[in-house]
Amino acid sequence: MSDATPNPVAAPSVLNEIQSGDGLALSAAGRLFPAHRGPGSVDPSTVFRWVVRGSKSSDGRLVKLEAVRVGGRWLTSRGALNRFVTALTAADEPTPQPPPRSATERNRASAAAGRKLKQMGA
Repeated sequence: MSDATPNPVAAPSVLNEIQSGDGLALSAAGRLFPAHRGPGSVDPSTVFRWVVRGSKSSDGRLVKLEAVRVGGRWLTSRGALNRFVTALTAADEPTPQPPPRSATERNRASAAAGRKLKQMGA
């Protein structure tokens, strides 16, 4: 198996999407996204890199774009692009933090901790 072989488990779902008429060449997939800098769109080589090497999420997971090789070219689908972007975005969503305690709440907690320490003999 070479490095350019995507996850074989992912192939059936993306293949079904392609066969149902939702197939995209990598160049067409790139045109769905704006360029990182300046005018234009994402280059097909970038989309190919997402297929072959994947993209690291902020939590360190490697996320690959699902695609299949048909003849001499790679095809993906809008559904596969959606899953790819969703997986990368979900990893970057911050976990909700509780609001900070007020000064009164901190003082009460400190007094309660002091009383507990006294009961423990400290």
